[in-house]
Amino acid sequence: MGHDRVPSRQRKNAKSMRRAMTDAELKLWNELRAHRLMGMSFRRQVPIGPYIVDFACSSHRLIVEVDGSQHAQAERSRYDEARSEHLSTSGWTILRFWNDDVIRDIDNVCQHIVIVAGLADAPAPSMEELVP
Repeated sequence: MGHDRVPSRQRKNAKSMRRAMTDAELKLWNELRAHRLMGMSFRRQVPIGPYIVDFACSSHRLIVEVDGSQHAQAERSRYDEARSEHLSTSGWTILRFWNDDVIRDIDNVCQHIVIVAGLADAPAPSMEELVP
């Protein structure tokens, strides 16, 4: 997949965002970088169209977003929905995780990414999940 022209302002913003990653983004980046997660090639703070996404794996058309509490606010949530809709219509699958999920349960976050990418089957449900 070739690179689209990225306006210099957007490129500068992405570069700045790479230097100011949150603790959760850094933790996830340490799992994703250098093909560490099932050989997938992720890039961070990637300009895609008019947006800058947290992490993108172009070979699987997969975007991973790590969201803080501000994303729960109604206005931000509507913006995120419109953003996701635009990226989805461009052929991307968007996964969103809360900062807290990444910090506390990185293994399951990574497992979910691998499953959505089609590189692993979903685990069988545990007995606790089966019993009402």
